[in-house]
Amino acid sequence: MRVIFGLVLIIGVGLAGYAVYVAKGLFTDYQAERAQLQDQIVPTSTVYVVTRQVRYGERLRPQDVRAIEWPAQFVPFGAFTNAGDLFPADSDELRTVLRVMERNEPVLVSKVTAPGEDAGVASRLERGMRAFALRVDVASGVSGFLRPGDRVDVYWTGSARGESVTRLIQSSLQIIAVDQITDEDRNNPTIARTITVEAPPDRIATLAQAQSSGNLMLSLVGVRDDTQSETVEINQDDLLGISQTAPVAGPEICTVRNRRGAEVVVTQVPCTN
Repeated sequence: MRVIFGLVLIIGVGLAGYAVYVAKGLFTDYQAERAQLQDQIVPTSTVYVVTRQVRYGERLRPQDVRAIEWPAQFVPFGAFTNAGDLFPADSDELRTVLRVMERNEPVLVSKVTAPGEDAGVASRLERGMRAFALRVDVASGVSGFLRPGDRVDVYWTGSARGESVTRLIQSSLQIIAVDQITDEDRNNPTIARTITVEAPPDRIATLAQAQSSGNLMLSLVGVRDDTQSETVEINQDDLLGISQTAPVAGPEICTVRNRRGAEVVVTQVPCTN
């Protein structure tokens, strides 16, 4: 009887030890999986997005946005992460939408105005920049394909040093309005009479002088073109391929004229000077 009891005790202890061993292994695996999952958890930050499509010129209301969690490492530059920044508590004025935003798209500083401002040109000027209007027509305005947000090179044609000259005077000027249209999402071509560009005061002075003293032509710059055009100037001789060479000076010839009756005789003599 004692032998049987001893065997049962030994078997029980062995099973208990095995159970502890198995439980310890499972617990170790659980901790490893938990640590792996924690490593895969991405830190997030609160970002405000629109709940519906909002278009240019609309007022952005609190019910048009909601807060979502966004990967903190990839929060877009200029995104609103605080409701107090988007809708200041000390102001009842609303922001105006400057560009179309689709549902669940983050609200960016560049896509809305300051509280209370409208979507006019003044709200879109960068610090130190000025707006200037250029007169255009169907030819100089690239056949009506210009729209706000495009960039253009400006060529001037006029008289310089007594000859007709065409020169590139401004490169990659930003268009902020076409006639009275500032909506960058407008795709319909329009034959504009004026375009408004953004430039610092010194370039504005250059444009004003050029517009008053000659004719301006615009050249559209590609969307993905980040190059700066070099100085370009061409006159009529360059256009026709005429090279201007200085006349070659020959030897000086001195002559004396003598009249013999009705006949004039020209005689070459040595030059004394």
